[in-house]
Parts: sequence; structure tokens; C-alpha cells
Amino acid sequence: MPAQPLELILARQFGDSLSMPFFLVDPDGNLLFYNEAAEDIFGLRFTDTGGMREEEWATMFKPTDADGIPIPPSDLPLVRTLTDRRPAHGSFYIDNLSGDRIRITVTSFPVEGRPDRYLGAIAMFWKSES
Repeated sequence: MPAQPLELILARQFGDSLSMPFFLVDPDGNLLFYNEAAEDIFGLRFTDTGGMREEEWATMFKPTDADGIPIPPSDLPLVRTLTDRRPAHGSFYIDNLSGDRIRITVTSFPVEGRPDRYLGAIAMFWKSES
């Protein structure tokens, strides 16, 4: 595996120190890391999953709206950030691997290195009221 840019290494270190759930992907949408707080929501440790392609993580937790209608990956905030290279925000439900249905609110934003290198995106999220 090629070495990651310094900015992504530092982003991962930053995410690992947060008590808020944190998710880091590269420009192609490949999962690079999620922290312990995210593990608690997902019901799955990062050391058990490692990296995943966008097609895997965007559907793994079955994102749905309040009526249980599946949300296409292209409508998820993090995928929108990857596509548009702009911040995105939204709330939806996921089914974690412990079998719980949880409503989360997600804010995602692009990661840019210098000079103007697009390096991926970060999503920070939290459980929200139903």
C-alpha cells in the first residue's frame, strides 16, 4: 500500500483523538479510518473491517429515511462531498451490526492539501433524536 499524504496521516491522528464519531476516506471514496466513537455506533471495530471501498461502506449499514425507504449512496452527505468537493450535511437512519436502528446526523467536508491537492473527505456524525 503506498504511503498516505501527510495531511491524511494527520487527519487520522486528529480523528483518533476525538470523542465524536469520525470517518475518513480518500478521493476515490475508499475508507481509510473510523474512530472508536464511530465503532460504538456501527457495532463494528475498525480493526475488524480495515479499509473498504465506497460501494461497501455506503450500503453496509442500510441507510434509510424516516419511512424506511433506502437512501441511494449518491444522496449520503459523505458521497456528495466526494462528488462535489463541497461540505454536505444530512440526517438519516442506519441499521448497525448489533441490530439497532439509529438516526444519525452527518456533516462532511473535503480534505485539501497544498497546493490545491484534493485528498479525500471527512465525515463527523452523531446520534440524533428520532
